[in-house]
Amino acid sequence: MPTASVRITAEQLLSDNWYLLKKYSFDLRRRDGSWQAQTREVYDRGNGATILLYNRERRTVLLIRQFRLPTYVNDHDGYLIETAAGLLDNASPEERIRLEAEEETGYRVGAVEKVYEAFMSPGSVTERLHFFLGEYSPDDRIGDGGGLAEEGEDIEVLELGYQQALDMVRSGEIVDGKTIMLLQYLELRLLSPRRLTVLLVGPDAAGATLEQCAAALVEVGHVPLPGRWLAQEAGVLDEQLQRCDAVLRIPGPCARADRLVALGQALGLPICAALEDIPGALAGATMERKRR
Repeated sequence: MPTASVRITAEQLLSDNWYLLKKYSFDLRRRDGSWQAQTREVYDRGNGATILLYNRERRTVLLIRQFRLPTYVNDHDGYLIETAAGLLDNASPEERIRLEAEEETGYRVGAVEKVYEAFMSPGSVTERLHFFLGEYSPDDRIGDGGGLAEEGEDIEVLELGYQQALDMVRSGEIVDGKTIMLLQYLELRLLSPRRLTVLLVGPDAAGATLEQCAAALVEVGHVPLPGRWLAQEAGVLDEQLQRCDAVLRIPGPCARADRLVALGQALGLPICAALEDIPGALAGATMERKRR
């Protein structure tokens, strides 16, 4: 993306043996307005995608173990425990990650949720990585996984308890960055056992459904807060919303509920439309699963 603060002055191809290694000379405008000439080497291996497959009911995750030469030459045994991943190679992130997950884990992937994108080594590598979550069940297994032998892959599939995987991060057994990021995201947003204050919003006609949701949240240790209890004065509403951890939107038209959802989104709160979207909520809830 061009910017007025950078001027590329020269570009030299150093290697195209596998992917592209180039040397760039450029002028960078500093914060004081002056221009400084710099030179950097950039490795372009394309963009990629990765996915953490998890089973909410069993509280397990699917990971893989494979040999990574760059880690071997940097004082590691070379065998990394990772989430399934692969380069896009002109496919969409969703399409590619489904194929890679099936090849590497042997499980067919259903619905996936994209959680974010990140540059993993922006000092020298162009790759933008697309991060996904997806649920799996034993019935989704369609093969042994293991990757493609003709591409040099020899992948071991690991099904680990979610807490065991987190403990392996803390002990240093899992040191792969993308895997740590997705495990911690799962911990914070989906499987965290901590007590949450959940704002319940929806039409007045959904009173019975709201009461059922409130009872289900209480049963698993959360604190439901009916939206109609909130004071509506300017400033007060924002302060009360800041004490909530998530918003559960009961289906049905309601301008007041939509306003509370918009305020929650502005504050960065997760907006859920199903009990199963909330950590610890009851499995098998019948509300439509949808992110707003």
